[in-house]
Amino acid sequence: MKALHMVSYKSTITAVNTGSFSNPDPVVRPRFRYWLPDASVDADIVAADILAAGAVGAGGIELLPFYEYGGALGSMPLGANWSSYNFGTGPFRDLFSAALTAHEQNGLVMDFALGPNQGQGVPASPVDPGLQWDLIPSTAAVPSNGSFRGTIPGWGTGELVALVSALVTSNSTITYEATGLVAATNVTYDQYILASDSLLDQTEQVSGDGTVELFFPQTANGQHYRLFTFCQKLSGNKNLEFSSTVNNSIFDEGSYVVDHFDAKGAETIINFWEEYILSDGVREQLRRVGHYAWEDSLEIISNISWSRSIPTRFEKIFGYKIKPILPLLTFQQNSLGIQTTAPGPFQCILDTKDQGVEYVNDFRATLVAGYQEYIQTLKKWVNDELGLQLSVQPAYGLPMDMQASIPYVDAPECESLSFLDLIDSYRQFVGPANLAGKRVISNELGAVRWSAFRYHVPELLFSANRGFASGLNQYVLHGQAYSGNYYQTTWPGHVPFNYLFSEPWSPRQPVWSHGLREALDYMARVQYLQQSGVPKVDVAIYNKESATTIRTVYASTDLADAGWSYNYLGPENLNSLQAIVDNGVLAPAGPAWKALIVTSISNVSLNAIASLQKFANRGLPVIFVGGSPHFYPTGNDTSVASFEEQLQVLQASKNVYSVEEEQVASHLSSLGLAPRVAASTNGTWFTTWRESNGSGHALIYSDLVASQGKVTITDTRTPFFLNPWSGEQAPVLIYEQNSTSTTIPLSLAGNQTTIILFSNLQRSSMVPAYHVTFAPSSVIGSTFNSERGLALHVIASSTDEEAVLSNGATCNLSGPSVPAPFQLSDWILTAEHWEAPSNMSKAMEPTTKFNTTHLLHSLTSWAEIPALTNTSGIGYYTSTFEWPPTKICGNITELGAYISFENVLHSLRVQVNGHQLPPLDITNAVADISPYLRPGNNTVTATVSTTWWNYFRTILDTLKSSGATPLPLMAVSCRE
Repeated sequence: MKALHMVSYKSTITAVNTGSFSNPDPVVRPRFRYWLPDASVDADIVAADILAAGAVGAGGIELLPFYEYGGALGSMPLGANWSSYNFGTGPFRDLFSAALTAHEQNGLVMDFALGPNQGQGVPASPVDPGLQWDLIPSTAAVPSNGSFRGTIPGWGTGELVALVSALVTSNSTITYEATGLVAATNVTYDQYILASDSLLDQTEQVSGDGTVELFFPQTANGQHYRLFTFCQKLSGNKNLEFSSTVNNSIFDEGSYVVDHFDAKGAETIINFWEEYILSDGVREQLRRVGHYAWEDSLEIISNISWSRSIPTRFEKIFGYKIKPILPLLTFQQNSLGIQTTAPGPFQCILDTKDQGVEYVNDFRATLVAGYQEYIQTLKKWVNDELGLQLSVQPAYGLPMDMQASIPYVDAPECESLSFLDLIDSYRQFVGPANLAGKRVISNELGAVRWSAFRYHVPELLFSANRGFASGLNQYVLHGQAYSGNYYQTTWPGHVPFNYLFSEPWSPRQPVWSHGLREALDYMARVQYLQQSGVPKVDVAIYNKESATTIRTVYASTDLADAGWSYNYLGPENLNSLQAIVDNGVLAPAGPAWKALIVTSISNVSLNAIASLQKFANRGLPVIFVGGSPHFYPTGNDTSVASFEEQLQVLQASKNVYSVEEEQVASHLSSLGLAPRVAASTNGTWFTTWRESNGSGHALIYSDLVASQGKVTITDTRTPFFLNPWSGEQAPVLIYEQNSTSTTIPLSLAGNQTTIILFSNLQRSSMVPAYHVTFAPSSVIGSTFNSERGLALHVIASSTDEEAVLSNGATCNLSGPSVPAPFQLSDWILTAEHWEAPSNMSKAMEPTTKFNTTHLLHSLTSWAEIPALTNTSGIGYYTSTFEWPPTKICGNITELGAYISFENVLHSLRVQVNGHQLPPLDITNAVADISPYLRPGNNTVTATVSTTWWNYFRTILDTLKSSGATPLPLMAVSCRE
């Protein structure tokens, strides 16, 4: 086998002004993916949309020329001309420049797709060699007499790559039902079992006219010889396709997908940009306000993922030729998105124990190597020529290992849609990025099928918080809609994906000016913190797949239950220069993993065993869980006996341990190790820790349900709560501390986060001379200021209780003297109805608004008010109460109040006596309203917004976007 060399990932580090925690700079704020219908739209409206994005708390937009998903979810509407207004045309360049100008004028930054639709190609000549290639398989049986004379199967489908013969020892036809994008379908394919020693490259025997004469020995009953032909051709696949009656330029052809397994594909993109876009000052504009050049996930269709350079690259890497084993690569070597319904016309497997998987592994590793060359070529151009960085959703849409390619991208990006909001899957993405020192780990957030105009802010926060808890630290929201008029489009305007995916955010949505800003500010502040310093992670888990699948790898809960943080590394990551062990710690200058875990479902190669052995020899604990792992064979390393021998040596080595499932956390403790942020709770808390410039901070996320407990953090600096909703910082006043750690009690709602900063760099006036070491459950809050000192906020209880102070003193808490909580009642709801204008033919017609008034005994959701079931808009709920509720008695020196709202459905703003409260954490909408109370009558106003869906579902049959009927309406019709 060819030698594997240690690799180092070059990162382009650019100094950035990130602002402050209270006011993060646009560069660390979330951005909107902005769906540009085509380049004919009004540049002034695009600029206004960019201004609106900044005003609502975004750092800018990611400009994506949409063209109805490249024509895949709709055709070019009547009146549009996608040839004249294609990506890269003069009008497009002008619009691109106008968008950059709008960002510069408003102090924002702009990301941009490298091509139309998902950025996977550019307009080009259909014979450009840098376009996508496809490998087309064909097969035919050799007649029973053993003689094949004639034209080889598949001749004429492309340039002949190989003709391979093999002995089929058995075959069968397999049929199964699969679920496609719209409905279930039956899939049928043939499966051939091949004799492992019979595959023979017959390419040299083929004449120039595609004929061949071959002879084979007699076969046993049930066996036969087959020929397998493989022809390569430019696929002709497009990322923008439309009907055009002219063919005067490359723009009339739409846009072609480029080769993603060779530098030539990147060069086609680069050459296009240099010739058609980077002129008239655009290059200089990009240098000033551009941020990331971007490409989406690899949703590329083919028979077999291929490039003309693969045979040469394969042999260079592995030392043997690919042609004889091509029959093993005909099945599920295309886009993962279509493998269920279009896995391939036939499947060949060997009659060996591993069925030839070693050759599949080598093929997929070759794809990864070609893809890395593609990324590196793009990255070098983006870094050197534009002065920007490259953000890509790497590898996981095709049969490749994403973990191997993540380090090659400046800002690797994943997505909530494909990763299903799974914390474990996100951790598989984050680990390689952490090891490679990536400051930004991005996520395309909020795409949910069948949720357009019915996606709620708490759902957005649920996805965001699970990502934060996994180590993600940047979000690009899916997405923002163009707000102007467009062809064959009614009010409320152009809707990308035709009402299928969430969320077409725009100023036309009720929540845009009534609560979205608070959510984006929250996300911006967390991103500010999570992009600062260095992430520190407790343990790493080994993970290897030749093609990434989104799944939970570590299913046991023992690590999470105890607060251990972890993420994943593959063998390629372990072979990087960053993967060093010093003093028993892996990557001490980076994540500083304290141990490496190998589960019994892991696929471990001989090279991986060598890395694990090296780490263990240097003192890193290596823990095998639940038994021995599986062997990951390659074409040159197929010896199970050698694997088992080396594994046995490793498992007998010092610092290597074997434990049962659910016993990892306890074994780590027995080794004297502890999580940086240990959790003890009646729920599930996920934690992260980052270290930065003399301080560190923990993020604690409560998963799904409300829970109580405590965290113990291995830090003894002064703790502070950071409130990402308000931007405020306040000292933690209730905690215990010893010489090595700090323990803080917490009570968290489901999906709530809390952030705790540890620092000795703060002003002494911010911190009291003493703190509370114990407080009963009746204490629900605390405050401190230099003038009034430390105060505990106590609710009603049945008995007097005590709090203990760090100076040894105790404080009596007179809970029985505190009035009992009470419900606000007799609400007046002013419902501001938002409806379509009388003339819906143009998107920019103003929304019709009118009010109705409703008297409610209790605070009631719109969904539960019959008169408002199909109403969208803004609700103003008002109630009054007397203060104080009873005469103050006992030992109470000051009476205040908290207000609490349960189950915020979308957004919430609250005023008390005309005073706007600071932004509320809508996952736990509780606020201290004491400063705003006055004796006598007090007024509370709660302002909420709804989604559009309440109303839109009643008028779907009147709505059009680019001439198309909303997909939810079509789906209902299909079901009926």
